[in-house]
Order: sequence, then structure tokens, then C-alpha cells
Amino acid sequence: MISSEKPDSRCGFVALIGAPNAGKSTLLNQVVGTKVSIVTHKVQTTRSLIRGIAIRNTTQIVFIDTPGIFQPKRRLDTAMVRTAWGGAGDADLVAVLIDARKGLNHEAMEILRKLEHIDQPKVLVINKIDMIQREKLLKLTEEANARVNFNATFMISALNGQGCDALMDYLAENMMVGPWHYPEDVVSDMPMRQLAAEITREKLFLRLHEELPYSSTVETEKWEDRKDGSVRIEQVVYIQRENQKKIVLGKKGATIRDISMASRKELCAVLEKKVHLFLFVKVRERWIDDPERYREMGLEFPR
Repeated sequence: MISSEKPDSRCGFVALIGAPNAGKSTLLNQVVGTKVSIVTHKVQTTRSLIRGIAIRNTTQIVFIDTPGIFQPKRRLDTAMVRTAWGGAGDADLVAVLIDARKGLNHEAMEILRKLEHIDQPKVLVINKIDMIQREKLLKLTEEANARVNFNATFMISALNGQGCDALMDYLAENMMVGPWHYPEDVVSDMPMRQLAAEITREKLFLRLHEELPYSSTVETEKWEDRKDGSVRIEQVVYIQRENQKKIVLGKKGATIRDISMASRKELCAVLEKKVHLFLFVKVRERWIDDPERYREMGLEFPR
């Protein structure tokens, strides 16, 4: 990492925590100004800690997008929830996102209850305010602040950016004085191979949604920068059972072609070069219990 020597510079880490689909990844992409975290309607889309880096005046804010916090039922769930709370504990400030439409449901209440073990300063971020009446927003804000001693409250729409400027100003002012951790033009510390795999996983979930079991994953196996300036990428979609292959491939391979085209289009935009993308579908039974797969995702394998 390269430090900045700007005068009066500030820098710090902000963890985004909340229930699944609270809008953490959408907010991260909004404040960074480009896509660094995938977004789907499927819950628990984010599986590992993803860092997005934003600049506000002379402050560099490193956002940590954590997996949605929920009651774990499987080994992968447990790893994701532990990672989320670990990300919160390592940050300088914790931003707690609550979906205004869902309010203080069971998941949100559990998160508020566990916040008492987090010593860092905390701010409340009510998201999706464009979808609920103002009176209900005020009541929600009062109830949440009655349960947790938040330093500040912000009402935003992560999707359209409403209220995000005020949030960013506050965060910038409350970071520690010191050099930046990353060069000015860096927006994420995620390796490009991993981002490419995440983009394909997003297209996979968006195309198949409920048809495809949650326990599928994508890995970038080959990356070749070619002499003509283009890049050749080979990725594997891993599923757990043979009968899931038909779902991913589709009739005469139509589904996997659609996923590949959508992923390639976005990768071309992100990389600003021509992309040759090749997708393969393989069965890897019980990959969800393989410690190596967890390391690949940046998760600690729960014993």
C-alpha cells in the first residue's frame, strides 16, 4: 500500500453492516463511484469482505462491505457472519444500515442487540427512504436510537444517492488525521481476477435467481493478457450436483451463453478493453465443506 503525503490528510476504515439486502453493496458502489461489489436480489450475495475506497476532500475513506448478518444455518453462513462481525470490530467507525421498508424486524433487532459488544463509534443509516412515508421514518429512527447510542443518523437512498453527500461529509470529518493508505486512483483492493469472478456470479444469480441453489460459486482459473491489448479469461461455475448442470447450461446452452454475454459486456466496461470470456460448468460435490474454497473467497473456514 502506498501512503499519501497530502497536507491535512485524513484516512480511516468504515464497516458497512446490516441484514441481507439492506443495501450495503449498493451504497458502496454509490460512494466509490464505480462497481466494486456485486448486487442481486438474492440474499447473502456478498460473501467476503470487500473494500471500496472513496475520496472526500482531503480524506480517504476505506469502506468495508461485509456479508449480510443473519442467523447462520450452514458452514458457509457461519463463516460469512463471523467475517461480518470481524470487519466491524476492525474498523474505525461502523455504519449500520437498516432497510426502511422492513424496519426493525427480527434480523435488524438482533444486529442492534449485538452492537453493544462493538466499541467503535456507530452511525445509523436508514436506507431506501424513497420507499416509505416520512412519519414512519421518524418513528423508525427514534426506536433504533433508543436501543443503541448512535453518534449520528442519516437517511439515504443508496440507489439514487439521496442523502449520501451528508453521510460522506460526516465520515470524512470523523476519520483520523494521517496519510492515505492507497494511491488516489485505486478504488478497491480486490484482485481483478476475483472481481471478474464476482461479476460473473452476479450475472449467474440475476439470470437464474431462485432456480439456482445458493451454494454455487465462480472461480477465475486462467487470465491471459494478449498482445493485441485484449484479455482472455477462463472461469468455472462450480455447482454441487449433476442435476444442477441443466439449469446453468439451459436448452442447447442458451442460459450459459446469456450469462457469458452479460458478464463479458460488463468486464469490457470495467477493464476498458476487449474481453474473451469462456465459461465452464463443473460439479464439485460438497465444495461448501472444502477449506480451500473458503480461502479462495477470503473467508476463515469454521471448524
